[in-house]
Amino acid sequence: NMIKHLVFWKLKDRPHGLSKEECIHVIQTRMHALRGQIPGLLAIEVGADVSCNANSSDLALYSEFENAQALAVYQAHPLHQAIVPYVAEAATERRVVDYEA
Repeated sequence: NMIKHLVFWKLKDRPHGLSKEECIHVIQTRMHALRGQIPGLLAIEVGADVSCNANSSDLALYSEFENAQALAVYQAHPLHQAIVPYVAEAATERRVVDYEA
């Protein structure tokens, strides 16, 4: 079954010394560059929150994988692992939902 992988982050006020908007742009660029680079990754997009309310995250990742094994391959892939520390350092909170579709 296809897996949809969603991640939501709240970012620090000055992540990596940048504005949130600048940092989001860096993350978007790096994550979107993974398209077509990792087997089993069918779709990936990263978007900045526009609602800006107390309950919203700053950034969301939406991705689709052929199956659970493809998600595991993505998570361990060197191209993905190269981005993980940058995003982790920028974030104050991370939430994940993986579901079969």
